[in-house]
Amino acid sequence: MLRANNLLVRRGQRTVLANIDIELRPGEVLGVLGPNGAGKSTLLAALCGELAASEGKVSLDERPLADWPGQERARRLAVLPQSSTLNFAFTVNEVVGMGRLPYASGRVRDAEIVEEALKSADALHLAGRSYLALSGGERQRVHLARVLAQLWPGAEGQTLLLDEPTSMLDPLHQHTILQAVRDFAGRGAAVMVILHDLNLAARYCDHLLLLQDGLPHAYGPPAQVLTAEALAAVYGLEVLIHQHPERGHPLIIAR
Repeated sequence: MLRANNLLVRRGQRTVLANIDIELRPGEVLGVLGPNGAGKSTLLAALCGELAASEGKVSLDERPLADWPGQERARRLAVLPQSSTLNFAFTVNEVVGMGRLPYASGRVRDAEIVEEALKSADALHLAGRSYLALSGGERQRVHLARVLAQLWPGAEGQTLLLDEPTSMLDPLHQHTILQAVRDFAGRGAAVMVILHDLNLAARYCDHLLLLQDGLPHAYGPPAQVLTAEALAAVYGLEVLIHQHPERGHPLIIAR
């Protein structure tokens, strides 16, 4: 289980994240929400060890994250950043296969996993193509397949961190990708996903963390976090909250 206790991050003299106490539970999806500059990407960077905590600690299975050897940590923790850049003409299969580098499972098994991960990310039809020939949304799905392949098939004790994985996708693929993430958590992995779309967060996340100016404004199930009062306070947005007629989760409508 990945956990942050009393996490605080400073950039120079400025505190950009504080008072963070969260745990990513097996089989659950935690969504992180907040306006631009609220500290969402900073939180992800601190949770994966890219950014050092100024105070508090980040632990993986009760062991400080920094104490995990690189390959061992890579088999337990995968990260999809907000943007991933490759300037070489790798094939799609080669890009997704990079997720298998922490393992010695063999070329045949790795090829099987690459195919399954591409299928999960609705990108199997891109197999064999040059990465550089893909659109932005197609590249995003390929990189999702890469991090899925890194932890495939997903199990308790593994953690997936995703920074805005739907930002370049059309509405159909936004739902396709988040359902794939939901299914991955269903196999036992813990998932954290940064999102801007409140309705997608309400539908696919078990718990939500709503950040404002680097501080937690609300943390809990979607129905407790996505209230008209909270969204007005954090986003300055006047909304109506209804219940989804089929699924029962909050449905947010701007007034």
